[in-house]
Amino acid sequence: MIDLSFIIPVYNVERYLAKCLDSILVDNAFTGQVICVNDGSTDNSLAILEQYAKKYSNMDIISQQNAGLSAARNAGIKAAKGEYVCFLDSDDYWEPNVLNGLMAQIVRDNLDVLRIKYQHVNERNEVFNPYKRDYRLENNYSGDVTDGTSFLNARMNTQCYAVMFIVRKSILDDCYFTEGIYFEDTDWTPRMLMKAKRVASTDTVVYNYLVRKGSISRATDHSKHEKIVEDLLIVIKKMQPCSHNSWHKRMISGNVVSIICILSKELYVERHKYLARLNELNIYPIQSDSIKAWLINISPRFAVELLHLKNGRS
Repeated sequence: MIDLSFIIPVYNVERYLAKCLDSILVDNAFTGQVICVNDGSTDNSLAILEQYAKKYSNMDIISQQNAGLSAARNAGIKAAKGEYVCFLDSDDYWEPNVLNGLMAQIVRDNLDVLRIKYQHVNERNEVFNPYKRDYRLENNYSGDVTDGTSFLNARMNTQCYAVMFIVRKSILDDCYFTEGIYFEDTDWTPRMLMKAKRVASTDTVVYNYLVRKGSISRATDHSKHEKIVEDLLIVIKKMQPCSHNSWHKRMISGNVVSIICILSKELYVERHKYLARLNELNIYPIQSDSIKAWLINISPRFAVELLHLKNGRS
C-alpha cells in the first residue's frame, strides 16, 4: 500500500470541518499522514483541529498567519512525508470506502498521478450541476495510462481543481502553487501534469465539492475586479510558452473571453489600459470556439463595446 499524505488547508470552516475530517479518518479509515494547515482562522476551526489531533495520532497541525490557499497548500507540501500527496479543501468531503481502491490502482499501474472524479453538492448534501454545461461529461475518465502532456490535451477540460489529483510527491518538490493570485489551480495543474510520465483517471466518484454561500469567489467591488483581471493576465502570460498545446489554447481563449466580459461590465472606464495589456501578449487570434471568442478575433475593442451595449451600461 502506498504512503499518502493528505493536505487540508483550513480557514474559518468550523461548520464543515468535522465532516471533512471524518470523511478521511473515519469513513475511509485512513492511517497515513493528515496535514491540516490552519491559515489564521478566527473562528473555532483550530479548536476542532486540536480535538481531532488528540484522537488521531496521524494528524499534524500547522498554524500560520493568514496567507491564502496557495501558501497553505505549499506549507503542506513541504511538511508532507508520504510518497504521494492529495489535497482536500476543508469544506469538502470524500465519499466513504473509496481510498483503498484508488491506492490499489496507483500501485498496479505505477502512476505518477491519478485523477479522481468529483461532483458538486449543496449544503443539504444534494448532488447538482452549477453550470449550464455539464463539464464532468467532457472529461475523459479512462483508466488507460498515458503521459501527462497527452493526458492534459486529450482528457482534460478547463475544470482543473488541484483536489482532483493524487500526485507523486517528487513531482511537487519544485512545483508549488503561485501565491497571492486567484486561479492558482489553473496555473498549477498543467505544470504538474506536464512533469508526470504515467497518468490515469478513475471513473469512481470520490470527491464532493461543496458549493456554499461564500465558498466561491465572487468579485463585488472595483478592486476585486481589477485583481481578477490582473491575475488572469499573469496566468495567460505563464501559459504562453506552451500555447502550442491544445489545452493551453483552450484555456488562454477562455481567460481572454473572461477579461473582455469583465471590461465590458465592470471595468469599462479602464478598458483601454487592459486591452493594451492583452495586445502586448501577442495572443491573437485566440481559439474561437464561441461567439464571444469569434468577436474578439474580429476586434477586442469592438467586442468590449458590443458587450457593453448589450449589458445596457452607459
